[in-house]
Amino acid sequence: MAYPEGGEGDASVVLELVIGVEGDVRDVTVVSGEPPFSEVALRSAWRWQFDPAKRGGRAVASRIRFEVRFTEPPPAPPGSEAPAPEAGPPAPGPRAREQLEVTVYGDKRAPTVRSFTRAEVRELPGAFGDPFRAVEALPGVTPIISGVPFFFVRGAPPGNVGYFLDGIRVPLLYHVGLGPSVIHPGIVERVDLYPGGYPARFGRFAGGIVAGETTPPRPELHGEASVRLIDAGALVEAPFDGGRGTALVAGRYSYTGLLFSLLSPEAVLEYWDYQLRASHDVTARDTLTVFSFGAYDFIGEKDEQEVKTVLGTEFHRVDLRWDHRASQRTETRLALTAGFDRTRGGERDFFVRDRMLSARSEVRHRPSRRVAIRAGTDVAVDSYDVQAPSFDIDEPEEQEIFDRLFPTRTDLAIGAYSDVSIEAARGVSVTPGLRLDLYASNGAALIGIDPRISARFEITPKLRLIHAFGIVHQPPSFVVPVPGFQLAGLQGGLQESLQSSAGVEQDLPEGFTGSLTLFQNVFLDMTDGIGANQGGGGSGDRADRIDRRSLGSAVGAELMLRRPLTQKLGGYLSYTLSRSTRSYGREHFPSSFDRTHVLNLALAYDLGRRWRAGTRLVYYSGFPSEQADDDQLRSESPPRVPDFYRVDVRLEKRWRLGQRGYWAFVLEVLNATLSKETVDLECDADGECRAQEIGPVTIPSIGVEAVF
Repeated sequence: MAYPEGGEGDASVVLELVIGVEGDVRDVTVVSGEPPFSEVALRSAWRWQFDPAKRGGRAVASRIRFEVRFTEPPPAPPGSEAPAPEAGPPAPGPRAREQLEVTVYGDKRAPTVRSFTRAEVRELPGAFGDPFRAVEALPGVTPIISGVPFFFVRGAPPGNVGYFLDGIRVPLLYHVGLGPSVIHPGIVERVDLYPGGYPARFGRFAGGIVAGETTPPRPELHGEASVRLIDAGALVEAPFDGGRGTALVAGRYSYTGLLFSLLSPEAVLEYWDYQLRASHDVTARDTLTVFSFGAYDFIGEKDEQEVKTVLGTEFHRVDLRWDHRASQRTETRLALTAGFDRTRGGERDFFVRDRMLSARSEVRHRPSRRVAIRAGTDVAVDSYDVQAPSFDIDEPEEQEIFDRLFPTRTDLAIGAYSDVSIEAARGVSVTPGLRLDLYASNGAALIGIDPRISARFEITPKLRLIHAFGIVHQPPSFVVPVPGFQLAGLQGGLQESLQSSAGVEQDLPEGFTGSLTLFQNVFLDMTDGIGANQGGGGSGDRADRIDRRSLGSAVGAELMLRRPLTQKLGGYLSYTLSRSTRSYGREHFPSSFDRTHVLNLALAYDLGRRWRAGTRLVYYSGFPSEQADDDQLRSESPPRVPDFYRVDVRLEKRWRLGQRGYWAFVLEVLNATLSKETVDLECDADGECRAQEIGPVTIPSIGVEAVF
């Protein structure tokens, strides 16, 4: 491997390689290292050949990290011909191989999961380097409105989608308005989307699951910082006690209030978040970790005398966990979490607070190479303190409605789960699971029984079939995730969802992977306040619109074609074709945010000299626009608002910062096309319709980043 032209000094590049059963390199990701060294290592890695990993004497695919070191060649003596520079050590493959046997025990990835790593998200236009904002680009995700961080997942409304970070339930993922996620991206290693058929450890949500995993502690000093038009953030992690422990501090602060004061003196917009983590290896087998994080958002109106709260939300979590490695095959975790959620504001000055305490335990055991067992329990106690809004005395029924839906109370949820991953035969992996939950709220109690099963069939080394089925339950839910807002009582029963999917995955030439998945979801006793109630079809008071029960279904196909965005030329195509319907009484109609087509197409290209550019096209078809009167049934084929598209762009220039770090200038624009979006149609008695548009919702970002 030649020393790259334009390189200076010694350098190292760490690659993450996926090695196939034939020893070929299926995927390459740059973990660390800078151009031009990373470019040379990346191109060379695709030609390498390894001896495949073996399990039980049979070759299996594996994932490894590989370091490539480059040594700057000495200057050639005067008058002599410079020898061809070499990078050391030489690439594996052509030389005689040194036999190395590695045994790795770890968790298998669920067959139905879809993920983005932090390295890929950095290159995704419109995501602003935020792994959680990249979720909307995955198949199965249907946005409500462009840029707004609420979405349907395979027909399930936002209130049925669960958010987790390291197994800790989080009330929301995004800052107010069009802000970033509430977690600093530097602490997020990976974000997984489980659109359905997810592992038994996830429960109490009838839709999909968005789960983030934090980066493991690093035993060396490192950090990163960024300054953008709307906010600034930083992260620092350092070792202590001789490397047995690490401490991390991260956070972001928005100064949008200063910008708003220039553009609109009456408007106030603020947000900030923080993350604190300390981890220590008490013994060679025991690790204690304290992880605290939280976020604050505020929207207000300023007059001459005071600032009035329009909406204020905040949440905080403190998690104490003990990880014990009993043996090479058995690991346990015990964790205790305390939390605080609060939402306040509005014209009528409401206040909702949730003080929570939860505990969870888990055992992971691998009795043999073909069997992996995971089992655990979790319990959560939520104490809700509610201050009702100041309703008009002429409308006492509104006060009664609010008191019935959101009383001061204490809710309890107790769960137990287990699943077993079995390699039944060569290339056949089956994972049955079961979850049991007991719910108690406002004097009522119910039990949810959630069986799950998923299977992966390796037809050839490059072709796989994937199937999943599951039944999941959830208590009545609010329309969108808002801290502290949870409907009380179980009198209407639990929401229930039957999730099924079948798909095929194919490894393609040139590092591409493709997948096609067919899915069908059935929803029973849903409290979908937006999917079934847009336009006010059907009769009922305001309470009926919030906790109205309906039936629903979603069926569709998801297509994904992907080449890692970290490659010189990377990109992906994500397409969802779906139909989501609701049934209420005599009515059967499309969900109010049913979009037949959702398309994401992204490209990222390394221009050389540490310049990188990318673009993304987002397109989706319109949702139903019909608004029925109380005495009119809605159509099964209503008119729809016009389609929408936008183009996001990103441009980055990097400079080296020391041996490992860099600093960069980043220009990024969401909706560079300044596209407006139609949110409804107003039609008069003559049948003439006018589009109600918003926007253009455009977010420009100019920033500087530094990583060391």
